[in-house]
Amino acid sequence: MTNELPETESPAPAHSYWWCAGFGDTLIWARLDVHESGVAEVFGATGEYLRYDDETAARMALLDAEFREFDGLDEEDAAVMGFDLDTMEPPRADSDDELLPRMVHKIARGLG
Repeated sequence: MTNELPETESPAPAHSYWWCAGFGDTLIWARLDVHESGVAEVFGATGEYLRYDDETAARMALLDAEFREFDGLDEEDAAVMGFDLDTMEPPRADSDDELLPRMVHKIARGLG
């Protein structure tokens, strides 16, 4: 799969949401992009774009994969996942190619 957005979609989504999942000492990020057309794409830590017919289907797939929406987490949720909510934020980069290596984050358990 390519890291390029399909030509049928605008390069900038109407809305983007960050999701995360904790696995042991690792936090995995996923970005849910919802386009004006209603089509939703999930950009994950493998570099693939998974396309869904709509936002609801994408959210259900993320929940099935044990991801949680980052903006919906509270301190207790974050603690269960192994990190301090006040010190964690979604990865940032100028492009998805630069973002990809930041989609997996090692958690320093027991600190903070």
